[in-house]
Amino acid sequence: MAANWGLRGKSVVALLLACALALVPAVLLGWRAMDDIRTHFGLAYAKNFTLLHRQKILAPVSRELALSRRFAESVVTRDWLLKEDDPARRALFFREAEGYRGDFRDHAYFIIASGSQHYYFNDGSQPYSERPRYTLEAGDPEDAWYFNTLRNSAAYNINVNVDSKLNLTKVWFNLVIRDQGRPIGLAGSGLDLSGFLDDFIIAREPGVTPMIVGDDGAIQAHPDRRLIAYSSAAGGASERHRVFDLLDQPEQRDALREAMRLARAKAGSVHCLWAGLDGRQQLFAVAYIPQLRWYVLTAVDLHAAQVLDNRWLWPLAGTFLLLLVALLLGFAYAVERLLLRPLRSLKRSAKAIAAGRYDTPLPLARQDEIGSLSKAFASMADQVRRHTAELEDKVQERTQALEEANREMAAAQKKIGDSLDYASLIQRAILPDRQLSATLGEHHFILWKPRDVVGGDFYVYREQTDGYLIGVVDCAGHGVPGALMTMLARAAIDHAIEAVGSRDPAAILGETDQAMRSMLSQEQIPQALATNMDAGLVWVDRRRRQLAFAGAKISLYASDGEEVQELKGARRAIGDKRRGDYRNIEVPLAPGWTFYLSTDGFLDQAGGEHGFGFGSRRFADMLRDHARQPLPEQAEAFVATLAEYQGEHPQRDDITILSFRFD
Repeated sequence: MAANWGLRGKSVVALLLACALALVPAVLLGWRAMDDIRTHFGLAYAKNFTLLHRQKILAPVSRELALSRRFAESVVTRDWLLKEDDPARRALFFREAEGYRGDFRDHAYFIIASGSQHYYFNDGSQPYSERPRYTLEAGDPEDAWYFNTLRNSAAYNINVNVDSKLNLTKVWFNLVIRDQGRPIGLAGSGLDLSGFLDDFIIAREPGVTPMIVGDDGAIQAHPDRRLIAYSSAAGGASERHRVFDLLDQPEQRDALREAMRLARAKAGSVHCLWAGLDGRQQLFAVAYIPQLRWYVLTAVDLHAAQVLDNRWLWPLAGTFLLLLVALLLGFAYAVERLLLRPLRSLKRSAKAIAAGRYDTPLPLARQDEIGSLSKAFASMADQVRRHTAELEDKVQERTQALEEANREMAAAQKKIGDSLDYASLIQRAILPDRQLSATLGEHHFILWKPRDVVGGDFYVYREQTDGYLIGVVDCAGHGVPGALMTMLARAAIDHAIEAVGSRDPAAILGETDQAMRSMLSQEQIPQALATNMDAGLVWVDRRRRQLAFAGAKISLYASDGEEVQELKGARRAIGDKRRGDYRNIEVPLAPGWTFYLSTDGFLDQAGGEHGFGFGSRRFADMLRDHARQPLPEQAEAFVATLAEYQGEHPQRDDITILSFRFD
C-alpha cells in the first residue's frame, strides 16, 4: 500500500516519524534549567574569585608599600636629600638603601632628588651605581609623572609606568618625601609588571578576566597589557584606557560606576552586575582595596568558565546521542528505501539519455510522482532525438562557413603583420645607428624599445667638423600612429637643421615647432588626435669642451657616480596649443661625467608591489649607481633594472634612452 502513497506522502511520513522521536521540548527545558543553575553558581564563583584576588593583591602590595614608606621616611634618606653633594651623607644613604633593596620583592629601589632632579636607581639586573641614571626635565613628556606626583597633595601613589630610559615596565610605588611641608624628593620601589601579572592578574581559568582599576576607572593591570593606562596614577591621561570604555552600552558603564561606588562605601563587600564585554554578556564582580585605592574587577563568561561540574553531563549526552543516532538511522533507511533508490535508477536512465542512448528503458510502470517523471523523461528524449538531428545539420553548415571566415581572417592578419614588419624595417632605417657607432663607438649606448612592432620614439645624430648634434624625440601615441608621426617629425627636424644649423638646439626646436604647425593645420586635425611631441637636443662642441642643451618636456641627466644633475627642458611640447620658450643651457664637458637623454616611457613604466611608475627618484638612483661603468654595461644594467621592477606589468609606452660620454 505504501507504494501507492506517492513521493510527497512518503516524505511527509518520514518527517513525522523523525519529529515524533525528537526530544526538542525536553532539550529546551533542560537547557533553561541548566542556564539558571549556571547563573546561580556563577554569582558565587565570581564573588569568591574576586575576594581571593583582592587578598592576593593586598598582601604583597601592602608589604611593598610599607617597605617603600619606611625607605622614604628614613632620616638618612631625608638628610641626604637636603644635602645631596655631601659625600658622607651619600655613602651612609647608599649603605642603608642596599639593605632595603634586599628586602624589596624585585630587589630594586629608586630615589629622585628635587634639587637636582637626578634619578638614582639600582636593581640586580644591572651594575650597582651611586651615580644618577639620568636627570628629569620638566618639558619631557616621559617625566611628567614625577612633576604631577609632586603637585599632588597625596603622600603616595601606585603607578604602572614604562621607563623608556631604563627600558623597564613596573608597578611603581611613589612616596613623596617632604621637609616642613616642602617636597624634597621622591622614593620607592617597583614590582616587575610581568611577574605582577603572573602572580595576580593572568587568569588561569577559561572565561575569567581579572583586572585592577583606579578610582577614575583607569586600568592598572589587565591580561592584555595594551589596555593598561600607564602613568595614570601619577596624573597621566587615562581616557583611552578606562574600564568603562570596554563596555558595550552607556547604561552598563553607569551601572559599573554605581557598583564601584557601593564597593567603596562598604570595604570588603563584593557587588555584581551584568555587562557586555568583547561582544558577550558577562558577569562583573567588584571589590575595593582602600589601602591601595584600587578596585579588583572580575569578568566571568558563564558560557566559557568552568563554574559547574560537567561530569554528570556526559552520561546524559551519551544517551541523547544514542537516541539521535537511532533516529537518524531510522530516517536514513526510510529515505533510502522509499525515495533515494528509485531516484538513483531514474538518474542512471537520465545520464544514458544525455549520452545519446535514447532507447534506455525507464520505470514507466510506477504509479507515483517518479512514474510521472519517467514518462516526462521519455517524451523529452524523443524531442531531443529530433532536435539533435536538426542541430547536427545546422552545425555542419556553420562549421563550413566559420572555416572559410577563419581562412580569410588568417590571410588578412598575415598581410597586416607583413605590413607592420616592413614599417618597422623602414623606421629602423631612419635611425642613425651606424653613424653613432662609427663616431662614438663605446662612448655611447642606445636603449630603444617600442611598445609595439613600431613606435613613436626616435633619435637623431648630426656630425659636424667641430662637434655633434644628438637628441631623442617622443611623438604622441605609439604603434602605427606614433610611427607615422615619427616620419613627419623627422622631416620637420631635418628641415629645421638645414634652416638654422646644428649648433643651436633651441633654434632647431623652435623651427621644428613652426614646421609641424605648418604641416598639420589645426583646421584639419580632430580634437581627440594628439600631434605634439617631446624632444631633447644636445650640441657637443669638441673645440670648446662644452655642450648646449635645449628640451621640450625632456630633461638632460648627468652623473659622475656621486651626484646626479638634471637640466630641465621647457614645459611646452612641440606642437602644443601654446608655443614653448626653448632656450639653450650650456654645460662644460668635465671628465668622468656621463650624460643621458630619456623619453618618459622609462620613468612612467608601471611596476613594483603597487603598480606605480618607475619615477624620477628611482631613475636618478639608477644613474648614480652605474654612471662610472662602461656604457655597454650600463645599458645591460638599465634593461635588467627595468625588467625587475616591471615584473608582470605590460609595457605602457615606447622607451628610449640615449647616453654618451666624452672623456
